[in-house]
Amino acid sequence: MRAKGYMPQRPFLTLQAKGALSLSFIILTHLRMLRKLRVLPTGAQRYVVPPLQYELPEYREGMRSCRSNEKYLRSTLHCDIHDPLLVAMADRLGAFRVSDHEFVEAAFDLVKESMMLDERPMDGVGATLRRGTGTCFHLINTFIALCRCAGIKARYKVFAMNMIRTWYDAVIQPDPFIKRWYDSLGYFVLEGEGEVFLDGEWVVANVTPEAEWQAAAGTPINKLGEDSLGSWYNAVPGTVMYMESIPYGFAGALDILHTIAPGSMERVNLSILRQQEKGRAIIAEAGGIEAYDRSARARQGPRSPMVRMENKAQITFED
Repeated sequence: MRAKGYMPQRPFLTLQAKGALSLSFIILTHLRMLRKLRVLPTGAQRYVVPPLQYELPEYREGMRSCRSNEKYLRSTLHCDIHDPLLVAMADRLGAFRVSDHEFVEAAFDLVKESMMLDERPMDGVGATLRRGTGTCFHLINTFIALCRCAGIKARYKVFAMNMIRTWYDAVIQPDPFIKRWYDSLGYFVLEGEGEVFLDGEWVVANVTPEAEWQAAAGTPINKLGEDSLGSWYNAVPGTVMYMESIPYGFAGALDILHTIAPGSMERVNLSILRQQEKGRAIIAEAGGIEAYDRSARARQGPRSPMVRMENKAQITFED
């Protein structure tokens, strides 16, 4: 369990503990609010999972999947790379027939632009592919599983973050209970990206925001290799963690939140759908995704460089 990264890293445990304390305090001090918001009122709009945006492939005997037990290539918690539907999808994307670059780009495009964001309890890659929706961790999990299935190393990059205002307004603001919880701690919300090993280096892959969502937020349409940090998230210092697996405890935390406040999760999902509709109109008005992206990048201007601090033995300081 430790070798595969099932045991949470210390920063993860610290964040989970702070989040649990904050949630307990909000529940105890806002019981009346929680009772009122826990479920949607009769007659209110309900969230319906959007139609699947792709056809499900059929698994056939003989389809290949990676059989290595090497780190970042094997199955881990919630990430079964031998799930028949996942193997069939990897085969459709060209696993073991196209170059690693071509496969990763195809997997990135499938998850980012054909799967949709919504809030729900954690489940495995097969269920996520059948549904076509999930949290950022569902989607990252699917991308990582596809890459590993094709024999390409992939891992999780997890951090506590602060989000830009437009994302806060869409995800946090719509529900008073979630807003109180987030505001009470500010940086508890965990976010993640995938990283895939190509040409001897780790390449970031943020597959969560589809084009419509990013257009509604006014950000460029990110591509493979472009980090969310510094664009629509800022990581809390000291919280960036690289993982082979989603650790124990993470799925349980999601289950608790959905059990306590299912109505809040539904309100967030309805807000996400509204953002997607708004983004669709913005892209159409701009003349398409490429035209919107060029305009958004021009408005954004050059990004600040990412600075990585490393110990270098050849650099010394003496009196």
